[in-house]
Amino acid sequence: MIRDFGSVEFLYLLAAMRWTLGLSALAFVCGGIVGLVVALARVAPVAPLRWLAAGYIQLFQATPLLMLLFLVFFGLALFDLSQSAFLSVTIALTCYASAYFGEIWRGSIQSVPQTQWQGSAALGFSYLEQMRHVVLPQSVRIATPPTVGFMVQLVKNTSLASIIGMHELAHAAQYVNNVTLRPILVYGVVGAMYFAVCWPLYMLSRRLEKKFNANR
Repeated sequence: MIRDFGSVEFLYLLAAMRWTLGLSALAFVCGGIVGLVVALARVAPVAPLRWLAAGYIQLFQATPLLMLLFLVFFGLALFDLSQSAFLSVTIALTCYASAYFGEIWRGSIQSVPQTQWQGSAALGFSYLEQMRHVVLPQSVRIATPPTVGFMVQLVKNTSLASIIGMHELAHAAQYVNNVTLRPILVYGVVGAMYFAVCWPLYMLSRRLEKKFNANR
């Protein structure tokens, strides 16, 4: 039965938006944890660790997220695990986000002037102490604008989760469109909802970038 697009349909989309925000936050946290490990391995003094981290980054940056979702979703069956859409999306987004975070943060760490490394080494700091007390505090300030900017990509890429049946905003939009047959209206509203989340993040990224450039 075809019905009009009204408040009920809008609230349905709004409820699904919570899953989009939740997936984005989960991808940021899990991807951030793994990404930090990858970034530290990428700049480690041990060559095999650098090669392993570089391979990890290249693998997941070169793999389309859609293909990664399919590979994880259908690959779970090979390990006798339930083909859970939520678990599959979590794993895929974590791998995807950690590869980009790892490269962003690797560049931020390496952008810290060599004089800082040399000065801390002259003070007798170990490598770990250099990273903890000197390098990472400075690299955080450098990494913040691109990190916030990448969060915009994470929010938008959660829409691909609908392909494997994850009920988030894009999946809810398909259902509402099927019962209302108003694609322009439905997807226009959904686009506005994504915009309402992504635009503040984009502006925050730009503001942080300008602030960082002004303080250089």
